[in-house]
Amino acid sequence: MASNPGPTPERAIYGFVLFLFSYAIFGIYLIWAFVPQAWLTAIGLTYWPQKSWAIAIPVYFSVCIFFLYIFYTAYNFTITKPLNSIHTITDKYAKPVVSEDMTNNSVPPIGDLSISEVNRRLYQVQPTDR
Repeated sequence: MASNPGPTPERAIYGFVLFLFSYAIFGIYLIWAFVPQAWLTAIGLTYWPQKSWAIAIPVYFSVCIFFLYIFYTAYNFTITKPLNSIHTITDKYAKPVVSEDMTNNSVPPIGDLSISEVNRRLYQVQPTDR
């Protein structure tokens, strides 16, 4: 059975439940962070993490996201081929486009142009019809 990315009633229900769950968790977090420990103990809620974690957890996630951007950028630099590598010009999936098979007004097929064809199209002066 193929997965359909479109909206379905089941996805709407799951989304609404996740929406309510996220608000409930955020509400519990705010109660834990701002209500004094004595009040929580008075109503019988005694097993809570220390209040310092109310600041430490959001800061930890913010720093993780910041370093994730740095790591992702650095990783992309490590897997990028050098400029003098042949792999920056072509790869094993490249198929040449033959321009002689096309008529004047046709859309060219999808494919890679050779570096000589790119240079010819970009830098060679074409005769103009006057």
